[in-house]
Parts: sequence; C-alpha cells; structure tokens
Amino acid sequence: MLRLSIENGKKIIPKKSAKNRNKKSLNHLIDLFSREMAKHHDIESLNSNVLMPFIMALEKVAYERNYILNIYGEKSNLVFTNGEDAEKIYELIEKYLDVKELSP
Repeated sequence: MLRLSIENGKKIIPKKSAKNRNKKSLNHLIDLFSREMAKHHDIESLNSNVLMPFIMALEKVAYERNYILNIYGEKSNLVFTNGEDAEKIYELIEKYLDVKELSP
C-alpha cells in the first residue's frame, strides 16, 4: 500500500526502500544476462558475446580497485584478491583441484 503525506500543501510520495531498489536491480541484471545468454546457442557465440565482455568488465573494475581477478574452472570459481595474496590463493586452489582429481 502506498501512503501519501502532505507537506506544505504538496503531496510527498515516499521513495522505495534501498533494499527493494537493490532487489529490483539485481533481478533486472539477472533477467538481462539470462536473455542475452539465451540468444547464443553455441559456446563460441556465448563466450564472445556475453561471457568475455562480462569478464572484461570484471577485470576493469578489479584493476581500478587494485584487485587481482582469478578465474578457475570446473563449475566456477571466481576470486578477487589483492596482489600480495593472489599467487598464494591460486596455489591453494590448484593443490585442492590436484588432490580432488587423485581421489576416487
């Protein structure tokens, strides 16, 4: 229910809460990516037209914030770190994946 208040003879319409705006924005972004991804029926097209531009945007933001962006694999692993920790985290993940491959 929308409630109006009157102040100095003018109707004041309350703004939506930040939580609602963020949820709407997130849902909009998810819908946008889902629609864009659905347009591409092969991995090459999906990679070139959706995934790589997204990764490039992530890299740009990471660089501007002095983060290191590490993307690994299998299902997905995405890690933002500072330069000092990047190599150590990469090694930890690689060791984990190596052990996982060896175990039945």
